[in-house]
Amino acid sequence: MAVNITKEMTMGELLSIDRGVAVVLMNAGMHCIGCPSSIGESLEEACMVHGIEVDELLKNINEYFANK
Repeated sequence: MAVNITKEMTMGELLSIDRGVAVVLMNAGMHCIGCPSSIGESLEEACMVHGIEVDELLKNINEYFANK
C-alpha cells in the first residue's frame, strides 16, 4: 500500500493509517500522542510545539511506511 504522508496531515489521520507509526513519533520526542488535543494538530504544528524538525521526522515516517 502506497502512503503519501504530508506535514499537513493531522496526528489523528496519521495514526488512523497505521498506529505503529506512534513508535517513530515517540522516538523523535513526541510523547503526547495519546493527548486528545494532539489528534487535531497537523504533524507540522506538533513538531513546532515540541521543537522537532518536521522534515527530518517526515523522512523517518516515510521510511517507516516504505519498509512495511
